[in-house]
Amino acid sequence: MDQENAIEVRDVKKTFKVYMDKSNLLKEKVLFWKRNRYETRHVLDGISFNVKKGEAVGLIGHNGCGKSTTLKLLTRIMYPTSGTIEMRGRVSSLIELGAGFHADMSGRENIYINAAIFGLTKKEIDARLDDIIEFSELQDYIDNPVRTYSSGMYMRLAFSVAINVDADILLVDEILAVGDAGFQTKCFNRLKEIKAEGKTIVIVSHSMAQIEQICDRSIWIHQGKIKAEGDPHTVDAAYLDYMSAERKEIAKKEMIRKGNAAAVREAEKKQSAEKPKDNKRWGSKDAVIEEVVLLDDKHEAMRAIATGDPMTIRIRYSVKTPVEDADFGIGIFRIDGTQCYGTNTRIDQLERFDLKEDGILEVVMDKVYLLQGKYWLDVAIERPGGLPVDYWRDTLRFDVFSKLGDVGVSRIPHEWLLDVGEEA
Repeated sequence: MDQENAIEVRDVKKTFKVYMDKSNLLKEKVLFWKRNRYETRHVLDGISFNVKKGEAVGLIGHNGCGKSTTLKLLTRIMYPTSGTIEMRGRVSSLIELGAGFHADMSGRENIYINAAIFGLTKKEIDARLDDIIEFSELQDYIDNPVRTYSSGMYMRLAFSVAINVDADILLVDEILAVGDAGFQTKCFNRLKEIKAEGKTIVIVSHSMAQIEQICDRSIWIHQGKIKAEGDPHTVDAAYLDYMSAERKEIAKKEMIRKGNAAAVREAEKKQSAEKPKDNKRWGSKDAVIEEVVLLDDKHEAMRAIATGDPMTIRIRYSVKTPVEDADFGIGIFRIDGTQCYGTNTRIDQLERFDLKEDGILEVVMDKVYLLQGKYWLDVAIERPGGLPVDYWRDTLRFDVFSKLGDVGVSRIPHEWLLDVGEEA
């Protein structure tokens, strides 16, 4: 195993026998032998990849593609049919949160049981106990039986144990919907801290935003094989574009089933006549971003601002086919690819809206505290779940200038108070 790698997966295949109607009793097996018929399903078909020490990798793909199976193989919950998996270091998995919890035991007792499953000694658990309880925010309930916990409290405790075992490799499977919004943010920030500490992370998520914020690389698994891997921003976009095309295909079949074949042919003819403007755009194009302009405080077009100045992003769009429950999103990136800021109308909790006709939208920013440098802007129209309608990457570029010499990504307003004395 290469010394730089924490995980090496080599030509791994995994098959399952799926029985049609399996007999359990000997009598049934003799009289109803046809019940033992099964089909072999190939979930993974020879995947290979490495994960370097300290690297964060995201596994993406549609339901049933094999990404969760891959994670379970890494945790050794199950074993490959063929191929090899090598890992170096202590492993903590956030897959089956709370596996091993006993309902009649207290939260404190279950911490010891669950942490022991992860390989910690009693002495190690004693040293981490206060941190686990504090992170879970269950101090007032920690000595109550777990059966009295709500599902959110149960998941909080399980997450807190798994996140505090000081593992070298952390495996995460769709568990960041733990507790309320505040606790979810806390969990997500903790994962960022773990990454900053140089730990190795493999995460399965349908949230492309989570993948792009945490991961250095994305691996797209499709029908048991690796379809693409690389920079998350690029791979995730290709995956979302594929999912959007799949959605359109399903809608087309539904229209044909309902007898609207003529409308389908017309839509396909119209789509084939359209040529993409460049390779930085993807989506169904049911609605299209026609123009994006940056405006200054006088509402005049510009391409350069000073740190702390106001900025308005003006988006003109056209609608070809109504888009229900639409989202508009923006992303600001430094020229080296560092994401500086991103949000959308769903994150900002705007009321649901549908796109039915052409229009103009503006994002007003009172003060932009980006530091001096070159930046680009991404703009998107999406459906729920991040399915792209029109994602336009690197829509336009702009400069930020400053008279100050701050370093980093953004300026944080502050003041220095000298000789304030001990009382301050």
